[in-house]
Amino acid sequence: MKELNSNTVEKPELPVKILQFGEGNFLRAFVDWMVDIANEAGVLHHGVAIVQPIENGMAEQLNRQDDLYHVYLEGIREKKPIKEIRLIKCVQDALNPYTEYQKYERYFLSPELEITVSNTTEAGIRYEEGEDIFARPPKSYPGKMTALLYNRFKHFNGAPDKGLTVICCELIENNGSTLHEYVLRHAEANKLGSDFIHWVNHHCRFCDTLVDRIVTGFPRENIDEIKAGLGYDDNMVIKAEYYHLWAIGGKDYKKVQEVFPLDKAGLHVLYMPSIKSFRDKKVRILNGSHTAMVPVGLQMGCETVMDAFNTPMIEQYINTMVEKEVLPMIDEDKAELEAFAAGILERFYNPFLRHLLATISLNSLSKWEARNFPTVLDNFKKAGKTAEYSLFSLAALLVLYSGKSEVDFTPNDTPEHVAFIRSTWDNNRIEESVRKIAENRAIWTVDLTEVKPLTGTVAKYAGDILEMGISAALSDLLK
Repeated sequence: MKELNSNTVEKPELPVKILQFGEGNFLRAFVDWMVDIANEAGVLHHGVAIVQPIENGMAEQLNRQDDLYHVYLEGIREKKPIKEIRLIKCVQDALNPYTEYQKYERYFLSPELEITVSNTTEAGIRYEEGEDIFARPPKSYPGKMTALLYNRFKHFNGAPDKGLTVICCELIENNGSTLHEYVLRHAEANKLGSDFIHWVNHHCRFCDTLVDRIVTGFPRENIDEIKAGLGYDDNMVIKAEYYHLWAIGGKDYKKVQEVFPLDKAGLHVLYMPSIKSFRDKKVRILNGSHTAMVPVGLQMGCETVMDAFNTPMIEQYINTMVEKEVLPMIDEDKAELEAFAAGILERFYNPFLRHLLATISLNSLSKWEARNFPTVLDNFKKAGKTAEYSLFSLAALLVLYSGKSEVDFTPNDTPEHVAFIRSTWDNNRIEESVRKIAENRAIWTVDLTEVKPLTGTVAKYAGDILEMGISAALSDLLK
């Protein structure tokens, strides 16, 4: 088996036009994979320099392989299995700005630089009051971006053509707009001047995005087999599903499409003035289905998404919930919406990915509010209906968190919220327990009981689950 480096693989030298904050699995299997394809298609000629956004990261491991690695995709397309392996050659460098600041500075002051991309996790885009943005580098990502843009503004004397396209992939709503807001707050707090603020507002483009690809990461369970198939000792290989989608929005979306035309390489990248409606659709269908599936599947002995969808009752439950409660509340062409939903739900049948329900269960309380409650609320307010299937998922979730479930499960969620549910829950007073939990504004950003049938409906289903078991309760619901 060969080592993987620039001695064993012919690697092109490319101008670094993209500075990427984040060296984790997702960006490397999503953004860098796309850039590599676009380079090969002649649509781009872009090299990527990866900046690890925290002091301890994987830049050193990448450099050991001269920043070469494989993306191993397995999935379903048109109900048929598909596998694709790509050696990624677009990454030119990976660095730690805390120990290699001068190299980092050379990249962000380079006249060739056009784009920054980031995935610093949901916690990465945060405003740190009083942060020293003149540190080398600042600690937070908004601090780093403010310093980067300010130094670039000074270096090029505010030249309009040296502004950057800033693309965020963090899984928060309005990710690019929020980063833009924090950069301006840092600029005001540090008195960086109106000329700089004008340059940021008029010559830099901050994009809100929605990213979609399940990336399971390093395939530890069968890595020897995969390495043998590759013929290389690749210790940075990443496994992911074949499906991919990137929606990029903002007022300058047409300009972004000009400078970063990934769609011309046949990639599923969409550019639009606002991603809000698209995001809402994806979150309600895909993420809402995942969140509803988790507490039901875990209590029925399922380990993965595939296990759950191989359980006929769970498959019927999720498909019916989407058909009867989710899609009717989305104001789009019915046929197009059904096709979109079918394409998303097809991914649940992917036999190649071990997408663990326990992993998806992280922070299920906030996920349920963001992904499933809007469907419950719309059914109640717009259609005068009770979203029975969606509320069954909340009942299953509260039973799972209450500690009274048939399965032994330790929630990976805010400890105070789990403690409140467990201390409040009383099997003899289920409706009162549900009401107290649903009203708790420490757990939820809204009072869930504004949907009048919620408390009684959730209490009924929770009682059924506790009395009959989840399988019998789900069977009754489906009847």
